[in-house]
Formats: sequence, C-alpha cells, structure tokens
Amino acid sequence: MRSARSVTTFAAGAASILALTVASLGAPAVAQTQEAPPPQVDAPPAAAPAAATKPAAPQPLQESVAAVINDEIVSSYDLMQRMRLLMATSGMQPTQENLPQIEQEALRSLVDEHLQMQELRRVEKQQKITIISTDKEVDEQIADIAQSNKMSAGQLKQSLVQQGIGLDTWRAQLRADSSWQSWIQGRYGSRLRIGEDQIKAYQRRLAESAAKPQYQLSEVFLDASRVGGMEVAMNGASQLINQMQQGAPFAAVARQFSGSATAANGGDIGWVSQGEMPAEVDAAVEQLRPGQLSKPIQVKDGVYIIYLRDKRAGSKTAIVDLKQVAAPLAAGATQAQVDAATKLLTDLKPKITSCQTLESAAGKVDGLVAGDLGEAEITDLAPAFQEAANKLDVGQISNPIRTDAGMHLIAVCGKRQGGANAPSHDQIENRLRGQQLALIAKRYLRDLRNQATIETR
Repeated sequence: MRSARSVTTFAAGAASILALTVASLGAPAVAQTQEAPPPQVDAPPAAAPAAATKPAAPQPLQESVAAVINDEIVSSYDLMQRMRLLMATSGMQPTQENLPQIEQEALRSLVDEHLQMQELRRVEKQQKITIISTDKEVDEQIADIAQSNKMSAGQLKQSLVQQGIGLDTWRAQLRADSSWQSWIQGRYGSRLRIGEDQIKAYQRRLAESAAKPQYQLSEVFLDASRVGGMEVAMNGASQLINQMQQGAPFAAVARQFSGSATAANGGDIGWVSQGEMPAEVDAAVEQLRPGQLSKPIQVKDGVYIIYLRDKRAGSKTAIVDLKQVAAPLAAGATQAQVDAATKLLTDLKPKITSCQTLESAAGKVDGLVAGDLGEAEITDLAPAFQEAANKLDVGQISNPIRTDAGMHLIAVCGKRQGGANAPSHDQIENRLRGQQLALIAKRYLRDLRNQATIETR
C-alpha cells in the first residue's frame, strides 16, 4: 500500500464521515433506487440494489481472505460490506467499469482503519489510557447524523439494513474515524503553535487576491501514488465524473473517494483566487461556468475533478496599514521644484529598510515630513495611493508619488482582507491548525503503512 493524502478534517467533528451524505440513504433516495435500478452487470451479489418493495435479506457469502494486515484478516465478507456502504453513501451505482475502483477504495479504507485501530490499541495498552470510542459514543454519533438529516436513529439504521449493509460495518467505520481524530487532536493539538506571522501572512494573501476574480470550488483529488499510478487515477476520475453526471452527489463522492484534506467536508474548498490552486486547475476553472463539472485535470501528483459552484468579480475591499514620507509642494510648483523633491525621495528610498526605520531615516533629511497614516480601505485612498497600495507587498515602499499636496513615498506596513466575507483572526488560526493536524495525521498513517506487513489477495 502506498501512502495516501489525509482525508481527516478536524473541524468537521467526529461524525463527519457520513454527515450530510445520509440523504442518499433516506426515503427519497431509496424510492429512486426502486424506480430506476442500476444497470445489471456481472457483479458480486452483494453489489446488487435492494428489492423494490420488501428488501430481501442479503445472500450469505462464502468468506475468503481479502487482505492480511499485521496478522489481522480482512475477509471477503468485510470487503463486500464496505463496498456496499461506500456505494450507499456516495450514491454510486455499480457498473462493470466502476466496480474495480469501488473495490480498491473499499480495501484501502479497510487497511487504513485496521492500521489505525492497531496503533490505538497499542497506545492504550502502553499508556494505560482510553482512546477508542465506546459503544455509547458511537451511538451518540449516529444520533447526531440522523438528527442532521431529519431522521431518527432507527430510520437511519433501517435504511442501511434495507441496502444489505450490516450495522457493525458502519459502526466500525465511525469508531475508527472518531477514535483516530481524537488521538491526533489529543496528542498533537496542544503542541501546535500558530504564530502571528503565519496569520498575518494568510491575511496578506487574502488581501492581495481580493481584487482578482474568485471562484467557489469543490474538489475530488485522486492521488496517483495512492490509487496505483497516473493512468489508474485518470481512468478512475473519468468513472467518477460519469457517475456524478448520472446523479451521484458530488459531496458524497468526494467524501468516499477524494484523497484531499477537504474530503471530510464533501470536497468544499470555499472561495479561491487564481494562484491558490495548481496552474492546470486555474486554467480549467477559467473555462467553466457556475454549475459545471470539469473534465479530469492531471497535475504532477494526481488528478483533480473540479465543480464550479459560483463565481464573483474581485473587489478591492482590502485594508492596508500605511506610512508615508512627504516633501511638501504647492499644486503649482515649478518643474525644477518637482524634480528636486523627486530626487530627494529617490535618494532616501534605499535607506528605508522597513516600516520601523521609516521615520528615523526621513528625520535625517531636511524638508521631509514622515508619519503614520494608519489603516484604511484601499477604495478610500487617493487614486495615486490606491494604485501603489494594490501593487505593493507588505514591507515594500513606493516610488515617488505626486499629489496636489506634495511628493510622497508610501510604505505598506500591513494588508488584510476587509468586508463581511473576511475570516476572523480565530477562524484563520483554526483553519491553519486544522491543516497542520491533517498533515500530521497523513504522515503518521504513512509511517504505519511503511512499518506494517500488508498482504492483499
């Protein structure tokens, strides 16, 4: 097994693995399955849909060994049950073409969960602590998922049983997911320190992209190293697109198949600007209209499927913190006076190494006035200052700017996104923390795989 990109998102909560996907298991979805059953293919009996009226009990399967993970066996029955759960929660219909992909994803998730649970049991025994979720805690997760989908826990369980899915299969998935999240959060969460420089850098990137067109995107990412190579990833992406075009919900497919950290949120990336995604994705997004699904987009390490949910023009709602050095000049100053003031400021500019040194450097030159302009929205600045503030990065200083009041140098000492859509300081901190925890979880699981003895049959 090759390493996989983490699909863990810690802000989503312990029940994220099925939250908001269970609509495909409710009454309307079951009715749809009854009215329009999937194409009949040469597939294992367990992949067949439920009957139209009274669902028949699943046919007993002859068990064999599908995989061995450090001497723990995954049976063919376990694999078939996971395939059923994956199809039910992703809304995919089995076909001759996509069954191998469904089987591979089901097996990968079972292997990962066995490795996680083995590690958690080892830690519990070694440290004499309780990490693994109890039956009561799993029941609470089920109740929360049911409530979020306006169903009772009993209705939710019944919908799974009707599709031939054993409740133990679902409970095992929930238990492994929530226990692993709790362990990563508990072990590493308190050690992470998100610095103010990281938060300010994030705010600066948001502000710098505020004037660019913005796209609200969802993604499915197939990691080539995880799925068996680039050709497999491209073929798999084509199969997923075909299923989504036939009605499988994008968010449900993302939760089960995406190797991105956004998988637990249904692939929701949120609003992004050009430059935040790989160049190949940027180019594809420019050609999409809201509501459209992209073709497979190959990048160096895998394949993206992008859904453009919405698009908006860029705004200049950015807030900048400015300082200035000014050489006072009357509006009707002669060209010689303008040239002299320009030279004075041009000679001074290399001596200003930062916003902190601006006043002291300017104070050594007669005829100059330096000061702090404070924070202001870019749209409220004079036109000449607007242009400079938009182009300059934090810490940079403009060339001399002429206004009716004189000649100026301005320094951008801070920049952040403004407006109602700007995330707060705490939201940015939590987002950065979640990204770091997801990366830690990915590396942890990769190390467990590298150390394990895994045999698939």
